[in-house]
Parts: sequence; C-alpha cells; structure tokens
Amino acid sequence: MARRRIDPAEGARALDAWRAAPEETPRPVLATAVRHALEELAERAPGNSVEVRVPPFGVTQCVAGPRHTRGTPPNVVETDPATWLGLVTGAVAWPEAVAAGRVVASGTRTDLAQVLPLFPR
Repeated sequence: MARRRIDPAEGARALDAWRAAPEETPRPVLATAVRHALEELAERAPGNSVEVRVPPFGVTQCVAGPRHTRGTPPNVVETDPATWLGLVTGAVAWPEAVAAGRVVASGTRTDLAQVLPLFPR
C-alpha cells in the first residue's frame, strides 16, 4: 500500500478545481492535485520499477518489477503538471502525449497507458 500524505478528499477537491479552471488554479492547489494523483498511481500500480516525475511538485515509484536502488533509474517517466493532470483525468491520451514530446519516457517498463487515466469523468 502506498503511503498517503494528501487526504483523498482534499486531493479530489484540488483535482476538481484544476478541471474547472486549469489556467487559473493556484499553485498550492495545483501541487496538491499533482501529488494526490501520484499517490493514487502508486496505490493502483504498486512497485518500484518505474519512477514518475512531475517537477517541481512530486515523484513516485510504481509498477511491479525489478526494484531500483542506486543511481539513475532505468525506467523514468517525466512530464509537466498540466500534462500529468490531463493524463490522469483522461483529457490527454498517453500515446498522443508521448508522440508530442509532452511526456519523456525512457526504459522498457514506462508505458503507463494501461493504468491511465486514474480519474476519468
């Protein structure tokens, strides 16, 4: 089970606020929404083989497989907060985000299309 720091209800409110006005979401609310989604990903796809980074707000490890312990992880996904929230809500599709360069995914285990979106409408 993933360790939660964001109350799920607070995370859901932050995500709803972002959905309502993505460009106008205050930075603390945006950070809460991103971190909530990262925690949910770790809960739904437990493991340590992929590192998902959404700078500057958070990072998590997920997906079952070989555990990474030192140095640069072999499987890394990195994206910006708006793209991440688009992916987890279903507003942005994984293949399109990768093809457009909005997601950088390196490694053999980094295709998250099977676990996204986390919070579709």
